[in-house]
Amino acid sequence: MKDSQLTDRIEYLYDIAKVAIANRIGGSVRETDYVSQPDYIAFKAAALSFIDSLYGTEHSYYRLFMGAVNNTYVSNIESGMKVLAAIKHEIDNGWLTTVKQLVTAEVFSNFLEMAEHLLDEGYKDAAAVMIGSVLEEHLRQLCATYGVDTHVIKGTDNVPKKASTINEDLKKAGAYGPIQVKQVTAWFGTRNSAAHGHYGEYTLAEVKIMYQGVLNFLSEVK
Repeated sequence: MKDSQLTDRIEYLYDIAKVAIANRIGGSVRETDYVSQPDYIAFKAAALSFIDSLYGTEHSYYRLFMGAVNNTYVSNIESGMKVLAAIKHEIDNGWLTTVKQLVTAEVFSNFLEMAEHLLDEGYKDAAAVMIGSVLEEHLRQLCATYGVDTHVIKGTDNVPKKASTINEDLKKAGAYGPIQVKQVTAWFGTRNSAAHGHYGEYTLAEVKIMYQGVLNFLSEVK
């Protein structure tokens, strides 16, 4: 089901590209046909948001897409569709899920072990920031699974959404319910207090409860 949601998202991106190409503005020869600026921005922004949510901005697919879709020529839109086709092939064969889960699980495990050690030593502030960061990254991983955009268009910029917005969007997408939304909001509140130096707004005991809660959340909500 989750893989099908990802492929549905790619099909949606294909549709955006096909509409842009169908409305092409002709040049003197086929190679100079181009799409409108709004159609170009709609396709590029949506596709980059999707690729970023799956792989991050340092991945070769993200960079390849950025290099291929760098102007409004129809040929560039078609090149972008080929990058998406390669991603779809990975999803269809289960490669994305396998590698992504292994890497994410290992990274999260390492950070949570570090947070647990910090708590054992009484360093509640650093632990709160670290646990909150793991939680936020997990939510961004969930966005790829549930077809939720991690960025929003503001003018001509593709801006990352705030964690609070992603939390609400994931609830709407069915990732989890209102009780979990409230709990996630509270955890982010503790993380933000720690990050901004408001250390008196929470206790060591509360961060320990946060640690166990986030640990359970990561294992239950996938």
